[in-house]
Amino acid sequence: MSDALTERDLAVLALERRSWDGPGTKERAIREQLGMSPTRYYQLLNALLDDPRALAHDPVTVNRLRRLREARRERR
Repeated sequence: MSDALTERDLAVLALERRSWDGPGTKERAIREQLGMSPTRYYQLLNALLDDPRALAHDPVTVNRLRRLREARRERR
């Protein structure tokens, strides 16, 4: 594993930090800015949440998303 996050990883985290207005806005940004499907985006995002480098880079965003993920798991 490399010491640094990739440009794509950094872009995913940056996109996740933003707030989104209406339905579909985020999905459109994922397609236009990152050139990937929302499904692939969320796969990459979930992997990043378990990556200590992502936590070191953006602890506020990663910890917030980890809490949300854990809450969803507990509701199942």
